[in-house]
Amino acid sequence: MAKGEFIMLVKNPKFEISAVRPNQYPSNGLPEIVLVGKSNVGKSSFVNTMINRKKLARTSSEPGKTRQINFYNIDDNFYFVDLPGYGYSKMSKKEQEQVGKFIEQYLFHRKEIALIIFLVDIRHTPTENDKLMYQYMISSKLPCLILANKADKIAKTKVDDAVKVIQKHLNPLGDIATLPFSSERKVYQDDVWNFIVNFIS
Repeated sequence: MAKGEFIMLVKNPKFEISAVRPNQYPSNGLPEIVLVGKSNVGKSSFVNTMINRKKLARTSSEPGKTRQINFYNIDDNFYFVDLPGYGYSKMSKKEQEQVGKFIEQYLFHRKEIALIIFLVDIRHTPTENDKLMYQYMISSKLPCLILANKADKIAKTKVDDAVKVIQKHLNPLGDIATLPFSSERKVYQDDVWNFIVNFIS
């Protein structure tokens, strides 16, 4: 599979399951590209943009709506896996703990994970919750990509500098790729596909 071709190959993506426990996870062994990030950072919009569909992944203006792990089957080649968002203040402490354990169990025990994509808001300095999630991601010892999302919300001339600020706060060593992304400006899509292809082929 050559780089840059994969966008054209997405013909029949489908939502497969919202899992609330491990025995509901798919069992076909396909690689999984996992999306993590705070509530309302744009994980569902990321899925829709990447596969050029408007409504496959259900987006919501209400943060914290996703409490399950959503599996999107991309042409039986791999899954995009949308994990519950974190940091939603209206969730009870007990609910937050349950979601946290659910995420932890998946990240540390799911053998099909090929890549973790960590979405953060390009407009804001990473929060303490973001830094905590980053540590979770690193301690999983899995391949990672940091995506500075919502790049359309700032001037194009400021995108590169904003990406550097996020990398400096989360990954000062610079050993994890950090890329800009936007569901509105699709110019960043190819770079992300070219990165992902290395982990699903």
